[in-house]
Amino acid sequence: MNYYGIAMKYNDIMELDHRLRRWIRMCYLKQWGRARKRIGELIKPGAPKQQAILTCLSRKGYRRLAKTYATNCGLSKQYL
Repeated sequence: MNYYGIAMKYNDIMELDHRLRRWIRMCYLKQWGRARKRIGELIKPGAPKQQAILTCLSRKGYRRLAKTYATNCGLSKQYL
């Protein structure tokens, strides 16, 4: 029983880690403000140019943009 309890706690920690990374990505997007700045900042670390443009010109909210492909490539685990 104790073994399974430890495994369940690990899943909770991993879920919290994913949420924190998404929240940090959202904060970066908010900080950069305008679309042109966001595009440049996502391309610098290595996001695909076309994906970065489509993501940053989107009218969706910051929280939803924080889980897109371009944001995850540009603000990867190594970057954060």
